[in-house]
Amino acid sequence: MTKRKIFIDGESGTTGLQIYSRLNQRDDIELVNIEASRRRDSAERAKLINAVDVAILCLPDDAAREAVSNVRSDKVKILDASTAHRTAEGWVYGFPELSSGQREKIASAQFVSVPGCYPTGFLACIRPLIDKGLLPSHFPITINAVSGYSGGGKNLIKDYHAFHDQQAGAPSLYPYGIYSTQFGHKHLKEMRKYSGLASPPLFVPAVGDFEQGMLVQVPLPLWTLDHPPSGEVIHQAIADYYQGEKFVQIAPFEDSTLLRDGKFLDPMAMNGTNIVQIFVFANDTTHEALLVARLDNLGKGASGAAVQNLNIMLGFPEDLGL
Repeated sequence: MTKRKIFIDGESGTTGLQIYSRLNQRDDIELVNIEASRRRDSAERAKLINAVDVAILCLPDDAAREAVSNVRSDKVKILDASTAHRTAEGWVYGFPELSSGQREKIASAQFVSVPGCYPTGFLACIRPLIDKGLLPSHFPITINAVSGYSGGGKNLIKDYHAFHDQQAGAPSLYPYGIYSTQFGHKHLKEMRKYSGLASPPLFVPAVGDFEQGMLVQVPLPLWTLDHPPSGEVIHQAIADYYQGEKFVQIAPFEDSTLLRDGKFLDPMAMNGTNIVQIFVFANDTTHEALLVARLDNLGKGASGAAVQNLNIMLGFPEDLGL
């Protein structure tokens, strides 16, 4: 079997290391490495990018744009894990389960962007309801989400430990991006574009006192609708939308067995998997519902999603290595 050559540009970062560890043991792939002393050498990186089957970019946004500007070969495929190209013209959004035909777009594309971790959870919940007409495109959406601190990369991990280890009784939850000048989080463009919403949601992210894992909560004030759907109708619509999908798991409706002690949603329960798990909670009397997505921010939210897309782009079984 001819091995496909893969270059991870930025393999020393959090996502890059995770992708490397997932690919390093495979016998269908040859990982092309760059010398540590030449990682900032643009010419050397450009040479490697144009010499492989797929280049995976695990870089800051500006560096990812620079890397793409150096693509000269129409044979190399680019898989970008940064934010830089998620809504860019000519790029395919790498969420295979997003809609019918999305896999085919990924398979035939030269340029594919890996979705963000927060958008993955949000879109998995909301896109089916917009597509099926259960929610109008102008519905006011808010998102309350918490991620493990690994979501911010090596620097945030280092800063988090430095701060938290020195502060006795430090809080376990840190909301961020909450000043008016910070509204407009970098994930909002892809959230709006791929959800089908007319306006971006109001997004309140937070970092929790755990390294890895994520909960994305979307409350729905269904009483604002003339004909509010029941919780069971919402649950069934989402279940039908993802029927047969291996990496999207719909929790049973009104079933507490997946909750810790039957009460608590553990944000770390999907760690080590490439699964996004969706819950629907509802009160039909007050016409309120809560959608929750649970995923590994470094799995389906980053490196797992990258490997899933890589497999599709190369024509391999989608779950290979996952």
